[in-house]
Amino acid sequence: FPIQNLPFGIVRPRDSAPRVATRIGDHVLDLAAVHRVGLLPEVPPEVVEARNLNPLLGRDRATWRALRHRLSVLLSEGNGEIAAAGDAGDALLPIDEVELLLPVEVGDYVDFYSSLEHATNLGRMFRPEGDPLLPNWRHLPIGYHGRGGTVVVSGTPIRRPWGQVTPGEGPPSFRPTQRLDIELEVGFVTGGGNPLGTPIPVGAAADHIFGLVLVNDWSARDIQRFEYQPLGPFLGKSFATTISPWVVTLDALEPHRVPGPPQEPEPLPHLRRAEDRAYAIDLEVLLAAGGGDPTPISRTTFAGMYWTIAQQLAHATSNGATARPGDLFASGTISGADPGTEGSLIELTRDGPIRLPDGSERRFLEDGDTVILHGWAGGDGRPRIGFGECRGTVLPALS
Repeated sequence: FPIQNLPFGIVRPRDSAPRVATRIGDHVLDLAAVHRVGLLPEVPPEVVEARNLNPLLGRDRATWRALRHRLSVLLSEGNGEIAAAGDAGDALLPIDEVELLLPVEVGDYVDFYSSLEHATNLGRMFRPEGDPLLPNWRHLPIGYHGRGGTVVVSGTPIRRPWGQVTPGEGPPSFRPTQRLDIELEVGFVTGGGNPLGTPIPVGAAADHIFGLVLVNDWSARDIQRFEYQPLGPFLGKSFATTISPWVVTLDALEPHRVPGPPQEPEPLPHLRRAEDRAYAIDLEVLLAAGGGDPTPISRTTFAGMYWTIAQQLAHATSNGATARPGDLFASGTISGADPGTEGSLIELTRDGPIRLPDGSERRFLEDGDTVILHGWAGGDGRPRIGFGECRGTVLPALS
């Protein structure tokens, strides 16, 4: 978390109320405390004194940039403004003295299906005799609406869900899922939205996207298998979605913007790329079996996503639907073309179970397992822009 990052989140110091903060190294800066001494004139008090980022998201991109620039000045080496303001002397808090909370109050939640490799892998598993991609996949970003109310922050335990499952052709039974899976994703959080009936053009999407988070869209594959036809995922995914605690702004990721992969056929005009809007973000999945040591099981990149975040937002609003401050749009599972780059267990284990250092094996998650997602841009001599952990531990199903 170098000064080139300065993500935004919500923290709660011990015996205190939640507050808006940014992170710098191993500390967080309480923006309300800094604002009270007049050092943040860029925003009104209700923005930094809120219990979530939604009031800040509701401002325009110029305000976001002005605030981030001002924080960069205040936290620059040699700047003594915070130290000189006596009442703000305790604004910089060690990260281990605060609790990290859900950064946004999520309104609508959309999950896409935008990785060509992931869609191809699943298509070959479920339709081995035909084209792995359905006819519409290369023409638009496939997606579905999830449950905003079950989006939780990293560290929240995940209860194994119940649902209707069926073995083969027999009748269904109602029982806990036996095929609990993960989905490695990156999501974006929207800021100022659009009036009902007015689409957001693909070239203007960046003005409406505040920043990115890591996402684990937990999935119960056996529940999903029985319910998803003909309308798609429902209870097999709506029980929980975990996001990382820090929202990394597009400005922080600007040096890591790259061209996306070629699109064939060319999308219709309203979805054609106006600019490069893919991001070179390295991603990693670790699995700690039964509370043991975390073991890396996958490593991939966000750079190769077929549909970009700009195209996703343009498509989601192309019929006039609205996007509001705090809405969450997730990429869908991110997988690469090589073994070990898949973003879900159902793909990672299609040729056999994962073997862990303690001798155990996994095809799907067991009770007590912990999954940790990491993501970062840069490194190798450049500032490393991190997101913080996206972590969840599986709890047994309720009896």
